[in-house]
Amino acid sequence: QVQLVESGGGLVQAGGSLRVSCVASGRTFSSYAMGWFRQAPGKEREFVATISGSGGNPYHADSVKGRFTISRDDAKNTVFLQMNSLKPEDTAVYSCNVRIKTPQVYDYWGQGTQVTVSS
Repeated sequence: QVQLVESGGGLVQAGGSLRVSCVASGRTFSSYAMGWFRQAPGKEREFVATISGSGGNPYHADSVKGRFTISRDDAKNTVFLQMNSLKPEDTAVYSCNVRIKTPQVYDYWGQGTQVTVSS
């Protein structure tokens, strides 16, 4: 049974930093891409970043490039999102995702962690 649990969210002032993490369990994830999405109040879920299996090909949305960094530690079954220079518009629920091809594509999601950036 695949389970993803996010943590590390909270309240931070604009310009500050925060690191959210996502611990995965249920199987080996080193060969699967993982990512972060966010959803702000009244808005659709937005792609933030993705990272390939074993840490290759990190990619970040234009809105967070230069400020956010995705990484993973497969020994700990964990993916991280380091968020620097936070802006009020970054306020959202941040959820992690793993995409597993079985060989059909199937996405698993965590419950999300709230990040609130005050101005």
